Amino acid sequence: MKSTIGENEIISSREFDFPRVRVFEAWTNPDQLACWWGPNGFTNTFHEFDLRPGGTWRYVMHGPDGVDYPNHNVFEEILPLERIILRHLSGHEFQLTATFEELGDRTRVIFRQLFMKAAEFEEAKQYCVEANEQNLDRLNALLEELMV
Repeated sequence: MKSTIGENEIISSREFDFPRVRVFEAWTNPDQLACWWGPNGFTNTFHEFDLRPGGTWRYVMHGPDGVDYPNHNVFEEILPLERIILRHLSGHEFQLTATFEELGDRTRVIFRQLFMKAAEFEEAKQYCVEANEQNLDRLNALLEELMV
């Protein structure tokens, strides 16, 4: 994985040994997404997942320490197999853009978090780079499991 820090933005990228259709499905199928979303040790309870522009995604991330983190997102754009853009509205506000680039039978995912407030970015960048890496590790593990 490669991560870079921009102005109020964290950009992570990863290549997966899976076709783009499989990787995109893991992002858009709520049952699959709930299995890998978040850093190591976190689990999720989804309350609403309306995958369309203007649709709401509400869930609670359950931390390994027993702390619950309610999350509220609104999907801004869904371009099948190519891009998902959502706005994270709870806690630190940011725009998340995930792009899916086909590389033959492999896929490159670019995961961009653009924070709306510099102070929130400064706080989040302390843990987001590692958390995003763990998140994408968990995605890869799920894809491997589904291919068996």
